[in-house]
Amino acid sequence: MFRSFLVSLTKHIPPGQLGRYLVVGIWNTAFAYASFALFTAILDRYMPASYLAGSLLSSLLNITVSFLGYKWFVFRTRGNYLKEWARCLVVYSGGIVLGLALLPPTVFLMSYATDRPRSAPYIAGALLLGLQVILSFLGHKNFSFKSAGAAATGVGASNRS
Repeated sequence: MFRSFLVSLTKHIPPGQLGRYLVVGIWNTAFAYASFALFTAILDRYMPASYLAGSLLSSLLNITVSFLGYKWFVFRTRGNYLKEWARCLVVYSGGIVLGLALLPPTVFLMSYATDRPRSAPYIAGALLLGLQVILSFLGHKNFSFKSAGAAATGVGASNRS
């Protein structure tokens, strides 16, 4: 039962692409969280709610790192660097806005759910990354790395393995 459910979820993903996505996704997630934590810790001495500025700054850096990983290793597209990077900005912009909107209430909840309110921004950032990973994969597969010809036929450029 679970196996058939899994097959139905992944049948539209070319062989090898899901594995590559998971590997690049693990790297992107670790890099994104590390840069978020680093920027938050550095800015904490200089401003209140440093996690908001840390999130924004790390997002800008992470977009480019993620774009290159997805382009070169996951979707394996050629050319169109500027166009695909701009599309990645569109996909990630939605995630950034969603993350910035959800981060304050999540930090508030985590500060009450734990005995360590100074850890709340870090816990909240980790929780929100999971949601952003799922949404970004769907956006990149169906928008960022989809060629114009593929959009017309319904077959993604990312279908090459």
